[in-house]
Amino acid sequence: MKKSLELSCQEGLVSRAVSNSESIGRFEAESKKLPSSKYKGVVPQPNGRWGAQLYDKHQRVWLGTFDEEEQAAHAYDIAALRFRGNNAITNFKLSLDANKDVVELYFLNSHSKDEIVDMLRKHSYACELEQTRYNISACTGTRKTTKSNGEFEDTPESDPFDVARKHLFEKVVTPSDVGKLNRMVIPKQHAEKYFPLPIESAAKGVLLNLEDDARKVWRFRYCYWSSSQSYVLTKGWTRFVKEKNLKAGDRVSFQRSGEPANKLFIGCRPQKGSSLVGMSDQENSSKSVEATRLIRLFGVNILKAPANHVL
Repeated sequence: MKKSLELSCQEGLVSRAVSNSESIGRFEAESKKLPSSKYKGVVPQPNGRWGAQLYDKHQRVWLGTFDEEEQAAHAYDIAALRFRGNNAITNFKLSLDANKDVVELYFLNSHSKDEIVDMLRKHSYACELEQTRYNISACTGTRKTTKSNGEFEDTPESDPFDVARKHLFEKVVTPSDVGKLNRMVIPKQHAEKYFPLPIESAAKGVLLNLEDDARKVWRFRYCYWSSSQSYVLTKGWTRFVKEKNLKAGDRVSFQRSGEPANKLFIGCRPQKGSSLVGMSDQENSSKSVEATRLIRLFGVNILKAPANHVL
């Protein structure tokens, strides 16, 4: 009896060891089955996505993971240009010497390697680059071009803000829009007409760039919430509410410019009796100082009188 028990235990241990070795071998075989990429600096991930990486001074620099293989390849190219300059070997032919792309070269050179890597990991590189394009061309009225010696110079161009805008729609902000939900609901009829979402991007959402009257570009995450069956502006909306001092009852409007710019604009105006919306903090402060003067006694506010009132 004792011998048979020992034999059965040994057989169990052996079978477990065999099964473990088989599972390890199966895992190694599956990992070897991952397709290699045809692009430089791109590596496949077990979850089906693609990673981007490069080596700098024998140290691996991870650039993030991407849904598409080409996206990872582009991320590698951007990092390679920043780390190794214009002579870097890239996956795609980039014409950064052309005037139309010189802003990107200027952008790369004006940021550190760590900053560029951080943008690539957060997938914010394209938005940051677009913001720089706006700042250079719109705010200064010039565009960056290159001289024969490779230096940058400013070339005047027409103001892209001097374009006709088509009014799309206007919405009265509700208490929930400016509350703690950190989102604004876009009416369904307007969302589907002016901001249609591809089915594959509905849940994840897309980034919308909208310019205000002060020529500042606001970035909002725009997506569809299936739980409430509503189209919403989420990420970036809370900051807009705070800076514009939006309150329930105020109105937010949306416009679009014509071709070829095809830009989106956002504006806001207060309801009657509301505080000024859309002004800078400095302007609001000066307005309030001109309107009233606060009288304090022993640290207590006791009277608000007109600023031009003589005591």
